[in-house]
Amino acid sequence: MISRILGALMRAVMVAMVITTPSLMLPSISMDTGQIVALIALFAGALTLFEYASVYPGLIEFRDAPPFNRLRFIALFAIVLYGATVFRAETAPTTLSQFLDLLGMKVGRLIDIPYSPVRVLTLMLPPDAAPETVERLRTIGGVGHLISLVALLVFGLTMRFGGWPLQPQGFNVWVNLPTFDPTAGGDVVERLRRDAWGNLALGFLLPFLLPAFIKTVSVMFSPITLDAPQTMIWTVTAWCFLPLSLLMRGLAMGRVAGLIEEKRRMSAGEQGYQPA
Repeated sequence: MISRILGALMRAVMVAMVITTPSLMLPSISMDTGQIVALIALFAGALTLFEYASVYPGLIEFRDAPPFNRLRFIALFAIVLYGATVFRAETAPTTLSQFLDLLGMKVGRLIDIPYSPVRVLTLMLPPDAAPETVERLRTIGGVGHLISLVALLVFGLTMRFGGWPLQPQGFNVWVNLPTFDPTAGGDVVERLRRDAWGNLALGFLLPFLLPAFIKTVSVMFSPITLDAPQTMIWTVTAWCFLPLSLLMRGLAMGRVAGLIEEKRRMSAGEQGYQPA
């Protein structure tokens, strides 16, 4: 019980730290912005604390199936930290921040090819956007997209060679998939696979759909600018993190469906076996 509460408290602190990282690293943050960020960090930390301290499932999926949520958290923190480092390099440059900025520019330009997600991301800016804004968006978006691909690759290798999600204590579907109701009707395996393919398809399309949606909103109402550092950082973070989460969820649900089907075959074979 104590170890569970301590682990939940550590996770809550880390979640709050991710949310406050841009405000702590970037200069010229207004008092109102700081208060809003602190309130959001407090709420997110409290939600994480209650979720992981509770024995019963809540909202977070694959809570007891590491490293699913750990990989997502590391990718989220890396994207936010890199975006804040790029903007900090403009006001308080260091050798490390300048090197990361230059490296990110190379990565962004390399990935920025026609019909690529990074090219679509830069096209959501208005035509009169400053070249510096376009370059920063390309840099942060390119590195964030690369981080997401690396996290997805690591998760795939973990499933393939690490036997995820099988753990010594077993895999509890009720705890790790609290929003999935196995009694809602229909075959569980088919529903899991249908949800898996839906998540994979949406995760693949979302990097293209989000910029198109923002562009449409800016045309219908008012142009959306990303001149503010925190606005750009969190926009790019959402653009990278949401597709990554959907793709990982799709792979994970497909893996769970395969395990359930394999368990059924084993049970059917044992019941049908008749000794000579």
